[in-house]
Formats: sequence, structure tokens, C-alpha cells
Amino acid sequence: MKLNIAILAGDGIGPEIMQQGVSVLDAIAAKFNHEFHYEEAVCGAHAIDLVGNPYPAATHDTCMRADAVLFAAVGDLRFDNDPTAKVRPEQGLLAMRKQLGLFANIRPVATFDCLIHMSPLKDELLRGADFIVIRELTGGMYFGEKYQDNDKAYDTDIYTRPEIERILKVAFEYAQKRRKHLTVVDKANVLASSRLWRQIAKEMEPQYPDVTTDYMFIDNASMRVLTEPRFFDVIVTENTFGDILTDETSCITGSMGLQPSASLGLHTPLFEPVHGSWPQAAGMNKANPLAQILSAAMLLEHFGLNEEGALIRKAVDASLQENVRTPEIQVEGGAHYGTKEVGQWIVDFIKNN
Repeated sequence: MKLNIAILAGDGIGPEIMQQGVSVLDAIAAKFNHEFHYEEAVCGAHAIDLVGNPYPAATHDTCMRADAVLFAAVGDLRFDNDPTAKVRPEQGLLAMRKQLGLFANIRPVATFDCLIHMSPLKDELLRGADFIVIRELTGGMYFGEKYQDNDKAYDTDIYTRPEIERILKVAFEYAQKRRKHLTVVDKANVLASSRLWRQIAKEMEPQYPDVTTDYMFIDNASMRVLTEPRFFDVIVTENTFGDILTDETSCITGSMGLQPSASLGLHTPLFEPVHGSWPQAAGMNKANPLAQILSAAMLLEHFGLNEEGALIRKAVDASLQENVRTPEIQVEGGAHYGTKEVGQWIVDFIKNN
């Protein structure tokens, strides 16, 4: 297969983990006789420094030409520490999602048996947890009307019926392919936007009679993903709730450095780790590249290259079993491996298996 892949490394640790993701894709291409062509583009703080725009038109053109986008992370302490900044790296990520029409963010959450001890949660709660969070990505407060002065600020949490229907359709269909259980997470007891979500979900339920659908307020869901994670199969929720909930699920995997994601919609699909840019660690060769590498696996699987994706996952599992891990998940007394060393070990595993 031939694939044209846009490479957006972004800021902070982004370039380091992206290098490992691309190296793994190259190893897969060589082993399975594929042709992957890459086109790099700038985004985030790097793009602001170069052209004053965190998602320049040239970057968007690159993404639109590509079959898929492999993205790393954006964010920079200069902007985090300046609440008055008018242009921010994260605006580039939001613009990319909006302009590419990426309304559905797919975040798998699963445990690695050899890493259960890394979680603050009890073993008996975690073992066997395996669910997907589907987050609406281009609506809600992040994109609604905003205002700020010295005395007042607001963000408008706005959703339309078509926006809600299309993300619920994705969620119901994912549930049909899995264990046929969908949980709609909202705050319908307080928010009008959530009441519309719940109304539309109930209208759509009869179209999917094989799916058991339940409803849960976000505060209850936030508790139960940590106290009863095996209850869930597919969760669907709006943008802000989904952002917070999926970061919380890092307590299940033991590290945000292990969570990949896909963003799907109207145009080019995008694949990215869920963690941020960790600018404090940039250039230190200690960032965990596994979420980036697993995002590459999701990219391949999106195009039906399931054997290739499975080999990447097998390599990641083997690296963890062999304690080839970056410091934040390494066992006590384990050997030191940096970003590059973990990536190279996985490349070698792919070549030899």
C-alpha cells in the first residue's frame, strides 16, 4: 500500500517522539513492502515563531493532501505562563480539528498486565478494563462564542442537532462492533446542551436495538471510570467532558505516555498521543514514545493494515515485558532506556519477528 502521511511534530517532546513513530512506520513499510511518503509541516509554538500562526494555511494544505496526519503535541511554557497572549499554540490544534472536520476523537483505554502496579488504583479494580471514549471534538465551549475583559468572561457551550447526531452515530456503531454497551455521559440535570444530547440519544436508541444504552452524569462517570472501569465498553460525551475524562483514564493505564488516539471526520484522519508537549523534558531523551508509536498502529489499522498494527502492538507489549521502558514507568532497579533506545528496540523487534 502507498500512503502519504503528513508529519506534524509540534513542540516540546513532539519532535523526539515523532522520530520514533516514523522509524516504526519505516520498519513496517520495509517488512510488508509498503510505501509511506512523509511531508513535514509546522504547527503550535514552532509555527507561531516562524509565521505568527499556530496552524498556517500551508500546514492545512499539507494535511488536506495527505491520506493521514500523524501528530505529536503542541504547547510551550512561554504561552502557558502568559494568560494575556492573544495567539496560543493550542489554537492551532483546535483550528486543525475544525478545518479538517475532525468531530470524533477515539481514545482506547486498556490495561497492560505488567504495568498494573504503576496505577494508583487497586489491581482488582483494573485488571481486564477495556473501553473506548468517543469525544465530540469540534463543538461545545472550546468553539462557542467567547468573551473576556478584566471583570467578566464567558465561554458558550453550544451544540446543534446535526453535531450531536453524527457523533452519537459513531458511538452506537462502535458499540455494535464491541460488547454492545454504550454509556452517554452528560450533565443533563444542569445544562441545556446536555439535555439536548440526552434527548437525541434517546431518539436514536431504537435504531440500535442490539446496543444497551445507559446515561450517566459526568461527575458520576468521573468517579466510576476509576472505581468501576470494567463497567464501561463505549463512552460518548461532549468536548469539554471528554477532554477531562480521557486524561483521568491515564490512572488506568498507569501513564499518559501509553495512550494513543484517532480523530476522524470529514477530511484527513489524524492520529496522536493524548499527552501534551511536556516542554520541560524537551531534548532530554526521556519522553515515553509508546503513545506515539501506538498512534501509528491506529493509523495503519484505519487503512485495514491490521496485521501491521498488530505487530506494532506486539512489539510494544514485548518492550514492556522486557522492561525496556522510559524512566516514568521503569521498574525499580531496571536499566535506563531513553526515548531513542525504546524506539530502536521496537524497530529491531519488528525487523526480527
